[in-house]
Order: sequence, then C-alpha cells, then structure tokens
Amino acid sequence: MLNNMENERRNNNKNEDARMRGFRPSLRAMMLVIAVIWVGVAALYGLLKPVSNGCIMTYMYPTYIPISTREGVSSVKYGLYLYHEGWRKIDFKEHLKNLNGIPVLFIPGNGGSYKQARSSFYHCCYLVSKLCIALHKLLSFLQVRSLAAESDRAYQGGSLERTFYREAYLTSEEGGNVDVADFQLPNRYANRLDWFAVDLEGEHSAMDGRILEEHTEYVVYAIHRILDQYKESRDARKREGAATTGSLPKSVILIGHSMGGFVARAATIHPHLRKSAVETILTLSSPHQSPPVALQPSLGHYYESINQEWRKGYEVQTTQTGHYVSGPALSHVVVVSISGGYNDYQVRSKLESLDSIVPPTHGFMISSTSMKNVWLSMEHQAILWCNQLVVQVSHTLLSLIDSRTGQPLPDTRQRLEIFTRMLRSGIPQSFNWKMQSQSIWSTHVPVKDVKDTAGSQVHNLFDCPSSVHWSDDGLERDLYIQTTTVTVLAMDGRRRWLDIEKLGSNGKSHFIFVTNLAPCSGVRIHLWPQKGKSSSDLPAGKRVLEVTSKMVQIPAGPAPRQIEPGSQTEQAPPSAVLHLGPEEMHGFRFLTISVAPRPTISGRPPPATSMAVGQFFNPDEGEIEFSPISMLLATHSHKDVLLKEDHPLAFNLSFAISLGLLPVTFSLKTAGCGIKDSGLLDEAGDMENTKLCKLRCFPPVALAWDPTSGLHVFPNLYSENLVVDSSPALWASTGTEKTTVLLLLDPHCSYKASIAVSVTTAASRFLLLYSSQVINLNLMLANSYYYFYFPIVGFSVAVILFALMRQAHARPIPSILKAVESNLKIPFPFLPFAVVPILVSLFFSFVISQPFPPFFSFTIVSMICYLFANGFVILLILVSQLVFYVAAYIHVLIKRRWQLWEGNFCFLFLQWFMNLSSKFFSLKVVRVLRANPLFIPISAAIVLSTFVHPALGLFILILSHALCCHSSLCNDSKCYSFFLGNSYLTTSFRSHARKKELSDCKGEGNYLSQQFASKPGSPSKENSSSYGQTQEDTFHHRHGLLMLHLLAALMFVPSLVSWLQRIGMHQSFPRFLDSFLCICLILHGIFSSESLLSSSLPFPRILGQEVRLNFVYLIAGMYSYLSGLALEPYKVFYAMGAVGIVSFALSILQVWTGAPLSILQVWTGAPRFGRRRHWHRH
Repeated sequence: MLNNMENERRNNNKNEDARMRGFRPSLRAMMLVIAVIWVGVAALYGLLKPVSNGCIMTYMYPTYIPISTREGVSSVKYGLYLYHEGWRKIDFKEHLKNLNGIPVLFIPGNGGSYKQARSSFYHCCYLVSKLCIALHKLLSFLQVRSLAAESDRAYQGGSLERTFYREAYLTSEEGGNVDVADFQLPNRYANRLDWFAVDLEGEHSAMDGRILEEHTEYVVYAIHRILDQYKESRDARKREGAATTGSLPKSVILIGHSMGGFVARAATIHPHLRKSAVETILTLSSPHQSPPVALQPSLGHYYESINQEWRKGYEVQTTQTGHYVSGPALSHVVVVSISGGYNDYQVRSKLESLDSIVPPTHGFMISSTSMKNVWLSMEHQAILWCNQLVVQVSHTLLSLIDSRTGQPLPDTRQRLEIFTRMLRSGIPQSFNWKMQSQSIWSTHVPVKDVKDTAGSQVHNLFDCPSSVHWSDDGLERDLYIQTTTVTVLAMDGRRRWLDIEKLGSNGKSHFIFVTNLAPCSGVRIHLWPQKGKSSSDLPAGKRVLEVTSKMVQIPAGPAPRQIEPGSQTEQAPPSAVLHLGPEEMHGFRFLTISVAPRPTISGRPPPATSMAVGQFFNPDEGEIEFSPISMLLATHSHKDVLLKEDHPLAFNLSFAISLGLLPVTFSLKTAGCGIKDSGLLDEAGDMENTKLCKLRCFPPVALAWDPTSGLHVFPNLYSENLVVDSSPALWASTGTEKTTVLLLLDPHCSYKASIAVSVTTAASRFLLLYSSQVINLNLMLANSYYYFYFPIVGFSVAVILFALMRQAHARPIPSILKAVESNLKIPFPFLPFAVVPILVSLFFSFVISQPFPPFFSFTIVSMICYLFANGFVILLILVSQLVFYVAAYIHVLIKRRWQLWEGNFCFLFLQWFMNLSSKFFSLKVVRVLRANPLFIPISAAIVLSTFVHPALGLFILILSHALCCHSSLCNDSKCYSFFLGNSYLTTSFRSHARKKELSDCKGEGNYLSQQFASKPGSPSKENSSSYGQTQEDTFHHRHGLLMLHLLAALMFVPSLVSWLQRIGMHQSFPRFLDSFLCICLILHGIFSSESLLSSSLPFPRILGQEVRLNFVYLIAGMYSYLSGLALEPYKVFYAMGAVGIVSFALSILQVWTGAPLSILQVWTGAPRFGRRRHWHRH
C-alpha cells in the first residue's frame, strides 16, 4: 500500500511538473532576457552620465510685459508676453506705445515656459521644493539670457566682424544658380527685434494631439494679436502727435523650440491665419518628420495631416482638368531647422529633417555641430542658452531686415541666402579625394569681375579686398621649397614658392594647407602661371589667381599654453584648411604662400603662436579602412595603427559600420617628432617625448560628415569618441552606411592610433536609434527633470500578436510564454516571422519608387530589434506571472485561514452580517447585475474611453483580464497542489473550490453545472481533469490578451499624464480616433473567447485551409512589424483595432448561425452546450 501511495505521489508530481512547464522560461528565453537587461543597463549608464558640451552661459535681466487678451478667445488659460531686457523698472503702457521693431514670436516646446530662455535649473528647483527656490535666488547670477536678450545686445553692438574665409552659398538644387555677387550681408542692422512669447502653461504637447491643436489655435490668435498691437501702438503715437516713420509689420517671425517648432508650422497653414502673416520660421531641436513619442494614434494622424498640407502648399494649385488656379500657397515661407546633434537624446536629427516636407528652395536643416562659429553638439534644453549658438542665430535674424524698409526681406531666395551664409560653413560635404570635381571642396560660385563697396576692381570672389592689400615690397625675401611639405612657424613676412610641376609629381597631385593665420590679414595663397616678382610683371594674357578666400574655417581647439614658465609655447591648433585639387591647379606652374610682413595687420595683434603646414600628397596613401569585423572585434581589444613620420597630412578613415550606430573611441599617441631613434620610450621617456612633440606638431583634428546631421568636427583629437547623429539601417535610410572621417595630422610627427568600441556608448546609440521599434525610452528632460517610461511599441506588439496566433492554432492552448518561445525556434518559425516583413517592406519601397535601404545592415538590425523585442516581452510576461503567483499564494493562504476560523465567534458574526445584507442582494437590479457581472466594467470602460480618456477604459479592461486570470489560476486544482503540496488539506480545498464553482454556475444558469456536474458520489477523474484543463486554458488565453492590452494601455500613458496635468482646466472630449480604437480593443477583450479560436471566417480558403482567427493575428502581427520598421508605432493600434472588429463580427456571426452565447460565456471562453472537449497531450 505504501508503494502504491508513493507511485501515485510520483505520478502526480510528474503531471504537475508537466502542467507547470509552460510557466517556466527556457534557457534560450532566459539568455535573451539577460541580454535585454544588460543592454538596457549599459544604455542607461551611457545616457545618464554627464555630457560636457562646451557651451558658454548667457546671462540676462528679463522683464515680461503681459499683452491683454481680447474677449471671446477660447484658450483663455494661455497668455502672451512681450520681452524686455534690462534691470530698470519700466512703464509697461509706455513701452507698448513705442513698439516699432520687427515682431518675433517664441513658442516653447513640450512642458516649456515662455520664460524658458532662463536657466532650466530654475524650473527644476521650483518642482522640488521652496528650499531649492531659495537656493536659486542665491545663485541668481546663473540665470541665462534668451535669444531676445542676445539679439538686443547684437543690435546695439552691430554686425559680426567680417572674415575672409570661404562662405557657403546656395547650391543649384536650392536655387543658387543665380548671381550672388550683388548681394552682400549688411554692415549694420536697420531695425531691432521685438520678442514676444506665448505662455502655454507648461503643457506636454509632445504627448497628446489635442493639446497640439489647442496650442496651434492660440498661436494663430497670438500672431493676429501681435500685428494688431503694432497698429494700436502706431495709432496711440499719432493721437499724441508723435512722429511715425516706417511701415507696419505685415508678418511675424516664428521661433519654436522642440514641439513649438511643429506648432509654428501647423499655425502657418491654419485656415484662420491671415495671408502672409508668417514668412520665416526657425526651429530649434524640433521634430518635423514624426513626434518623438509617436504612441497616440490621433497625435500621429495630426502630424501626418500637417505634413501632407505642407507638401501640398508648395505645389501649384490646379483644377481637376489641369488648369492653373494659383501659385503655391507657401511659396513665401522659408523654414530652417537647427538640430542639437548627437548629444540631443530626446529628438534625433532624423526627426528634425525637412526632407519631403519643405523643398530645398525654401528651407534646410543644419546641425549645431556644423554651424559656423558654433561647432558644438548640445542637449535638448542647452540649445536655448548656448551662447555660441544664440549669438549666431541673433545676428542671422537681424540680417534678415531690409536696410531700405526696416522690415524683413520679402524675397524668399534672399532670406534663404542669408540663412545659408550666416549658418552654414564653407567646409565641403564630401571627403572623397578621388572625385576630381571642383565642387568637392569649393561651392560653385561664378568667378567674374565685380566691384566692391569702395569701387575698386576685384578679379574674383576669392580675392582679398583692397583694404587689406599687401604691397609686394613688404615681403622681405622669397623662399623656394624643395620638399613636398612646407612649414611656417612664425609671421616672418616671407613668400614661399612651391613648384607644382615638380612637387606635384608621382601621384601627389593634391595640395592641402592648414594654419591658424587668418586669411588675407595673416596669410595669402596665389597660383602663378610662371615665376615673377609681382603680378604686374606677367604678360597680360597670364594672370595670377588668388585662392586665399577658398580657405574654410574649422573650430580651433584650446589655446596653446606654456608647459613651464618661460619655456616655449605649445604648437597652436589649426583654425583653417585649404584644399586644391589637380583641376584647380591646372594651367599654373607655381603656388605661393605669403605670410604677413608685419607683426600686426589691420590694427589687430597676431596670434600668440603662428603655424602653417602645407603638403602635396597622394590621396591613396592616406586611405585607412576599418572592416566590419575589425570594428566588432574592437569591442574586446583595441586595434592599433602606426603612422610613421612624413605621412600624409590628410587621412581618410573609412568605417564600414556607421559611427551613428557603432561609435568608436579614437586615441592618438605621439610616437616621435623628428628625433632620431626616438621610438616608443618607457613611460617616463614617453611623457617627455609627448611634451616635446606638442611644441613642434599641431594638435590633430578630425572632420566627419553624415548625410543626415551634416558635419562633425573634433578638434584637439588625442582621445575622443567619434560619433555622428546618423540614422543607419532604417527603412527610410538611403545611401551608403559607411562613415568617412578626415583626419588632419602633422606630418613631422609619428603617431600610434588605436580604435576601440565602447559597449555602453554603442548600447546607448542602439537604444536611441531603434527605441521606437523595440522599447521607446523617452528621457523627457523638459523642465530639467526626467520622465522615465517604457512604452512597448512596434516589434513588441508584433511579438504578442504572433504569440496569440500560436495560441489560436494549438490545442491545448499553450501559455503565452510558451507561445513566444515557440516562435523563436530557428530556422522555423523564427525566420518567416523576422524576414518576411522585411521583404514586404522592400517590395513596398519598389512599388512607391522609394530608394532602397542598405539590404544587409537593414536586415541584420531589424532582426536584432525583433530579438530584443522578444526578450522584453518575455521579461514582461515573467513579471506578470510572478505577480499572479504571489496573488494566488496569498489568496490560498487567506482561504486556509478562513476555514480555520469557521467555528469561532468572529466568523459567526461575519456570517450574520452577510445574511443581514442578503436583502440588498435580493433586489432585482442587483440580481440582474450579479447574473451579468461584466456589464458594469464593460460599460465603464466604454464610457471612460469615449468621454474621459482612452487609457482609463483600457485599465479597466486590463483589470478584468487580471481578475479572470487570478480566478482561473486559483480554481485550477493543480495550482493548489503547486502552492500547498499534496495533502488532505489540498484535497479539501479542491472540493471546496469545486462546490463553490458549481453553486455559482447554477445561480447564473451557466452551462458548467451540466458540463461538470458528476453523478452522486465522488467526481470522476475525467471530469476533474477536464475542469482543470479548462481553467488552465482560460488563464493562458486571458494572460495573452492581458499582455497585448497592457502594451496598448502603456502607449496611452504619456497622453494620460498630460491629461492629468490639465485637470481643473478647460477639458475637452478625447479624439474620436483614439476612442474608437480603444473601444475596438475593448471589444477584442470581450469577444475574443476560447470558442472563437477554432471558428472559421467567411472568407475563401487559402491554400486549402480555412481562414481562422489565427490568420487575423498573423496579418496584424505583420502590420505591426512594418509599423515598427517605418518608425510609426502608433499604427499598431490600427492592427489591434482590426482584430477587435473581426472578433466582434465573428461573435455576432456565431449568434446568427448557432445557439446564442451569453456575454458571460463569451467572456469565460465557454464552448457551446452539448459540446465536450477531448484534448489530449501527445
């Protein structure tokens, strides 16, 4: 007997282990979860560590003058203010009366304030406590000045000092194939800027489409109010007899930060906006392509509609028959987008691009890393107070004013030309030496004889002006260079001759020159057809060509310092570079480098140390390629490259994997600098060698170019992370994935270069680039504090839908964890799920004539994203299972205590109280509600989704799923065995649970009383096993739906946060699109029952198979996968809504064609009457 009991116990344990196996993750799943956690932690470490951006603070003394709001304005909670710079108290009315400048309206971004130009530290402290506010007052000198304060100072100080570096001009694609010689930047500004700002109450416009629309409507009102204010001010001056000069402004310049930039564009096409009220828009770190938190369907739809209207706005308006109606509605609008570069974690440069929205003839995007006089990457908030950028933008806006009218220039091309010349640098957009076109390093500008302001004849646009002309007598004596490398260490007043024919032989047909001397005032470069003392000595047919102004400016590193007092100063970093190709030197015999003959030029002192190095070189000798394998191996061990002395001055480093995806740490170590047998010394000798070489060799400089974010300059490159804000391996990516870096090294020194890949940096870049596909980590730094939330989008929804497809196909229903793990089996079904959507996306690209992304990298990265999405979903499933197990364990313990208390006084008193309340439960309304327990939660979910907020309705749906899962888990007899073990008490609990279930089912008229009611006596093993299998299947099915709807609810969390912020203010109903899709999800949760999984749809057979619900899940998963590839995660709601509609229609079809199903049966997944399931494990 004991042996029989022992065998029975072992058999029960084996059965329980088999039943619980679906709840335990496999080794493959655990490894994937560990990888996801490791990458997430590494990425957070890389994202949260402090970043030194090199920005200088700007200080201000602000005064905000409120502008009265007229009656009848719907958005009375918002406000309009006029900014005044100064610490003295002023009369607001008198100041408004004298308003006569150029109106500029600043629009804050997500969670921003009209005082946003002030230190973000202020708002952070305000949110923490009053103690921090006191600390802020103590540190009030740290308050920064906004664009308004700096533009006021720029107006008073005049225009920027003119330099003679090469300027950027419009390309032929941008309409620059016209004469630009007659257009010059102003020497002084004709009018000042009047800065206005809207107070949008710090609402989170990046999270809700309704808020964006309200902000747009108020900005339209603010624009009209500003223009009317100028008329009121002019009329007030007329009434007082004051002189009124100039014309009234007809347009307002819009400056938007973050989401404020998109609001500016939305207001420009608003149907109520006056004609030509907006002609110039400048955006700072503003997402234009799609919202950074693209999770709400109405928000994504609003973005699409605005961008579509902008595309139509630049098209000629015609009738259906093709007859001309009018010109483009936005032909007068110029838009310039400035991005913060790779340090802007919130809005990537890809989202800030204006491609396919604004044509190149009316706008462009530029990164702060490639802006003239800026050259820095900055965080999302730092772009508002970074002095280098603020100064350049202020002078750019002042340059837009016409000196004749005192109003902004009306010509679109002239305004775009000013933006180009003031913001862009003259550095080329390609470093491909093998291309012989002159456009590589020089913008195509017509070379013609023109006159400057003094009336003197100037040969071409690259000549120096006559005001800084050197007399040939000023040069002491000429030097004739016999080597391919020429060096200048002092302003010695000499002219150096280089024989192009001799030195440029043996393939060394390119010439490059770097210096810290200013062009024209410090150094000049000429091309001579033959040797002569001066240009006047040459025949009339042979003229000297000056190419000095072809030098492009690059950011210089830190100023040189003395290693010891009285010792020699370190070599200065270069601040300009010149490149001449063979075509540019064709027809000339000599090249001369003339250094300034006097210690001061134009009244300015020379630099502390002077340097210039030029070289004829062969581009092929400077090519260094890093293959994908070598870059991946650099994650474990760094790769070294030894560069000997007399190496090329310019190197082309070609990285096979984009530095936007895999940043590298590039380190340079000086190995020698002309000292014989120096080699690599010991550590002490190496330090002395490095100090000595810094006195002779200029600091290295690296220039990287990316098609998306533009130029990235890394001065003083001894150890630096080389990264560009690229967006490789995306569906919208085009072109090559390689990154080319131009490295400028002093040829007198030898270097030991090494590259290494930082895992944390690479993980951070991966998370930033592909977060909207896997886990959208939004570090909302608005108001200087962090919002951390992890909405699962794109691929994660596809993973759940694929798992639901497997649940709908398999019998018995596997757990959602087992379904996800089954989909990861290689090669099938993993490869079809991961690769087929990629092929479909490429087919769509072919159909719509869209350029194909790089196939190899696009496929590999997409599959990695899909794997990481699986890992994150598994992690989420494990956490939810842990919660259910803990809740079930507590539930069982409470039941155990309850039975132990059945005989004591407290239990009798509680039972008496429950009998007393039976009268209430005997009411007809209560009995109806008890018979249909889901009526209240379903009704509440639909009402909340329609009239309050969709997230609240989804939370109620999730709660219903959780209660159903908890009930099924606790009623499963095997779960009792799992929690309490095999004992007599377990058996009693099983009997008690089954009796209660049968009594409940009889009270509700449920079929379970007939299905599982046994004959007199003990219940049969078959019925008990079938009942346990039913509870287990119900748990698995509802758990899968819970995961899907949990993801949907989390996607609405940002919108819910913004809704909670507006409680007590003017509220409006949710958008119809959001409510409709959420109701579809609720219908999916109600009508997606176990009985529907095996029902066929009324569609033709596919490959001889009936179309069932699993096919619907498959199509929805594929669509969600494609939404992730397209960086449009909000579109997964369309797939989930379609599944809900199909489930609802299928349930209605079952009612029409068979026995009616009650809502309770549908909810619990009950099969029809008279049908029995015989599911067996094989």
